[in-house]
Amino acid sequence: MKIQVNDIELFYQKTGSGQPFILAHGNGESHEIFDEAVDLLSEKFCVYAVDTRGHGNSGKVDTYNYQDIANDFAEFIKQLQLVKPVFYGFSDGGIAGIIVASQHPDLLGKLIVSGVNLTPKGVKRRWMLLFSVVYFFTRSKKIKMMLTQPNISNGELQKIKTPTLILAGQKDVVKEAHTVSIAAQIQNSKLQIIKGESHGSYVVHSRKLFELTKDFVS
Repeated sequence: MKIQVNDIELFYQKTGSGQPFILAHGNGESHEIFDEAVDLLSEKFCVYAVDTRGHGNSGKVDTYNYQDIANDFAEFIKQLQLVKPVFYGFSDGGIAGIIVASQHPDLLGKLIVSGVNLTPKGVKRRWMLLFSVVYFFTRSKKIKMMLTQPNISNGELQKIKTPTLILAGQKDVVKEAHTVSIAAQIQNSKLQIIKGESHGSYVVHSRKLFELTKDFVS
């Protein structure tokens, strides 16, 4: 399915019925990374797995900004008249979710994010070096966004009133201290560092995501 929001056409897959549950993927991915999780979530929720702008089957863009992605999700929710949806965002999708919850405190029912950072400095140095090398050779605008954004302040985090679950792998690309700091700034938040997991090992084509979130959203 497709919907026009702001200046872009977004593709999304709608599955199941019940309370709306939005899934937002990471950089360079598409909604398809959630196929296994959707199979389980759609038994209890109406799942909206979205391709963000410039990804998957959504419209192409010349520049990438987390604020634009967040604006798209806020408009998506409003246009479809989704009431207090659960929002799960992985990596870039989670960053967008944090921005939505901060700027639209009454829009979401619950927020779940994993592998998120507030600034590029929140990512481990060796990974930033790798991203820099990739950008040098590819000039990827998606990678450039990761090297220069986001820039979310603690004050913006403190505006979030939505019950929030923050996940990260023990071997995540994001510094563990950075993840802990994010949780400390968000009221009514829970933090779980998942032993033995990397940035996306429990998310991308994994049924583990359902198991890790089911108690929080029930």
